[in-house]
Amino acid sequence: MTDPRHVKLAQVLVHHSLETKPGDKMILLGSPTAAPLLREVYREATRAGAFVTPFLSLPGAAEIKQRLASEEQLGYSSPFDEFMINHFDTLLNIGAEENTKALSGSDPQRLALAQQARQPMLRRYMERTAAGELRWCGTLFPNNAAAQDAGMSLSDYEDFVYGAELLDADDPIAAWRKVYTEQQRIIEYLSAHDEIHIVAPGTDLTYRVGGRTWINAAGERNFPDGEVFTGPIENSATGTVRFSYPAVYNSNEVEDVRLRFENGKVVEATAGRGVEFLRAMLDQDEGARFLGEVAFGLNYGITRFSRNILFDEKIGGTMHMALGMSYPETGGVNRSALHWDMICDLREGEVFADGERCYAAGRFII
Repeated sequence: MTDPRHVKLAQVLVHHSLETKPGDKMILLGSPTAAPLLREVYREATRAGAFVTPFLSLPGAAEIKQRLASEEQLGYSSPFDEFMINHFDTLLNIGAEENTKALSGSDPQRLALAQQARQPMLRRYMERTAAGELRWCGTLFPNNAAAQDAGMSLSDYEDFVYGAELLDADDPIAAWRKVYTEQQRIIEYLSAHDEIHIVAPGTDLTYRVGGRTWINAAGERNFPDGEVFTGPIENSATGTVRFSYPAVYNSNEVEDVRLRFENGKVVEATAGRGVEFLRAMLDQDEGARFLGEVAFGLNYGITRFSRNILFDEKIGGTMHMALGMSYPETGGVNRSALHWDMICDLREGEVFADGERCYAAGRFII
């Protein structure tokens, strides 16, 4: 029996997130686990007049590659991936990993090598999305692996996911348009300021954003969504930050990350657990120690940490920062194979914009 929430979600993804038009060439990515949602998206996109190409990933393939591939194989860039990035109009990626810890035992140096091989392709991907030539969205199909990471039963996790996506609204697309309107007020305020100063337990950090573009994320590229973000001036971050939640990247979990910035660069990095992995990621290229993104999470329907960045970076009352690659549409110019989001709880913090207190107790007060 079809879950009516799958039908509703497919409609939002096809019509709101991707704004599908007749004649669009669409690539639909996912794993067999996500088949119920993939089918509904295929159905809705076909009705909308798109030419849909489904492409399923092979569970376990990434682990096999990390364990057995030569350095030459790790550095290989697939012509199919290059074709996909350059020749499709829309891309939807539905995550549903069977084992979210599959790469946790991998050599960090080999992970970094594989990431470096993808850097030119990632840069081209971001160029096309920034230019509006490729519309993309990433979402998640709730399964047991993700529910276990979140410490929830599958049924409770499904309610958590679909609630964060506003699928309980009579008209979810209208609900996300309202989110956009509410967030735009924050965008307008931040766009009129330069220096952002964040103070929270273990955190005293400033960065500058003057001349950069703040992006209103309301369900177009991530689903669920609910954040505003930009690329900070690359040499501006100064001070210290302690990330409240574990930083998860490529199946590896690093706890109690603390960074110190000077002239925009991480000059000191410590962690309560996983510091070797943290430093290996930061040392993979020159841009990995600089910030590519700064953001505020504004989805107050996401009330708990779930070990999935798609949800965790949007937690209402938090900010996150990404080390590495900038999004070109923000005006950021940092280049790296890394883009690692880390989250800081601001519900006991404050934010100042050019010296003016604008945020307290987890909310903007403008």
